[in-house]
Amino acid sequence: MNGTPQRSLWKTLLAFAIIYFVWGSTYLAIRIGVREFPPFLMAALRFIIAGGVLYAWVIARGERSPASRHWPVIVGLSFLFFVGDYGLVFWAEQRVPSGITAVLMAMIPAFIALAEITVLRTQLLTFRLAFALLAGLAGVAVLVNRSFNLGGEPVNALGAFALVIASLSWAIATVLARKVSFPFSKTMSSGTQMLAGGICLALVSAALGEFREFHPLTISRSAWFALLYLIVAGSIVGFTAYVWLIHHESPTKVGTYAYVNPVVAVLIGYFFAAEPLGARTALGTLLVLVSVVLITTAHGKKPLAAVSTERAAKAEI
Repeated sequence: MNGTPQRSLWKTLLAFAIIYFVWGSTYLAIRIGVREFPPFLMAALRFIIAGGVLYAWVIARGERSPASRHWPVIVGLSFLFFVGDYGLVFWAEQRVPSGITAVLMAMIPAFIALAEITVLRTQLLTFRLAFALLAGLAGVAVLVNRSFNLGGEPVNALGAFALVIASLSWAIATVLARKVSFPFSKTMSSGTQMLAGGICLALVSAALGEFREFHPLTISRSAWFALLYLIVAGSIVGFTAYVWLIHHESPTKVGTYAYVNPVVAVLIGYFFAAEPLGARTALGTLLVLVSVVLITTAHGKKPLAAVSTERAAKAEI
């Protein structure tokens, strides 16, 4: 009896450690992998395998597969979530350090807030939101603009632009997903979207000629390990921890990963991959995190508070 709360505490701490540090480290794993893997193909392998495992697991537990009428919507959303977001993230990390990638992707809540204001009209442009959006945009400007005398090289402009498009793609997909109601579990939704997204990524990879460039025997052990880490730790273990947490903790607490992950990614990139951590990176990261915290802790509307957990539910795995 006395041991139960302690066991629950340890489970909670472990689950938070996974979504904080494992998810924060996946950006470096991507960076390592795309040095040798074609980017869209690597993303395809990650999500086909991880999505296939989740999908098979849910089916084995007795849940029925989505009806045929649901698949066009699943595929459409998956294209935006996985090709538009993750495909571009993998591609951009050939040019942008892993920590900066995590910081730029933390702008997703800002783009969702913009969509809620301009498209859904479920939010009003308050002073708080306006300040948050400006802070986030200022952070991106600091990271990419050569005119700021902050030392260190600015982020590759093409890679940064791809990450902004990736964030927009995720935001659009999130807004569209809120208009869709699936009659099956979150686990089934995640598994089918990852699997469909992985297949879409594979088709894009084939269209870009990446299959011709891929020679498995020339890929190093470290790159294969990076892919395995993304599949097992980043996707399967991460999703298991996330599902456990949303049944035991509030969405607000779980959503704190949105502003912990970028810090973790920047520090891991600095200590383990010698990525730059100067005044430019520090100031840009700080401004983006201020934006994320202000938006995700806004009162009065559930969607803003749930931005982070929605992203985790679908694909941060």
